[in-house]
Amino acid sequence: MKRTIASIATLIALSIPGLALASTWSLDPDHSNVGFKVRHLMVSNVKGNFEKFTGTIDINDKDVTKSSVQVSIDTNSINTNVQKRDAHLRSADFFDVAKYPTMTFVSKKVAKAGKNKLKVTGYLTLHGITKEVVLDVEGPSAESKDPWGNIRKGATATAKINRKDFGLVWNAALETGGVAVGDEVTITLEAEMIRK
Repeated sequence: MKRTIASIATLIALSIPGLALASTWSLDPDHSNVGFKVRHLMVSNVKGNFEKFTGTIDINDKDVTKSSVQVSIDTNSINTNVQKRDAHLRSADFFDVAKYPTMTFVSKKVAKAGKNKLKVTGYLTLHGITKEVVLDVEGPSAESKDPWGNIRKGATATAKINRKDFGLVWNAALETGGVAVGDEVTITLEAEMIRK
């Protein structure tokens, strides 16, 4: 009887397109990182990260271009290791976290871009503004089982945005010319995923 039920379940899974070929993964916050860097005073880059985020990745194992990504980031969790600067970034001059506590990315298209590389196009919503953004992705890696039996994959995603496109326009002019904060921001997601 048990064998019959198992056989029927297997046949159903194989007969429904995509059911047996898709897998759902969640970001492991303890082994992932959402980071950024931006030009400061025209002379160096300041880096920071967001410490709280969640993400779900549906990977189509037969056709990776049919996969999808959703990520939500707590803007209040910004950390550049300087409390005064972080407080300014949380203020209405920048992220305005009281009004916009999260930023999100939702994919709409996944395309192959070479060996083990993808371009993931989606909608980034930040500071109440939604714009199309393209992530350059390396991966996902092959599956690996950790010592506790969890199945894991990894990937790295990067994108460049203009912060002014999202209403983050605060700046200060320098006496020597130029401005205090650059417009271009590089975003990097180091993703370690666990299969649900």
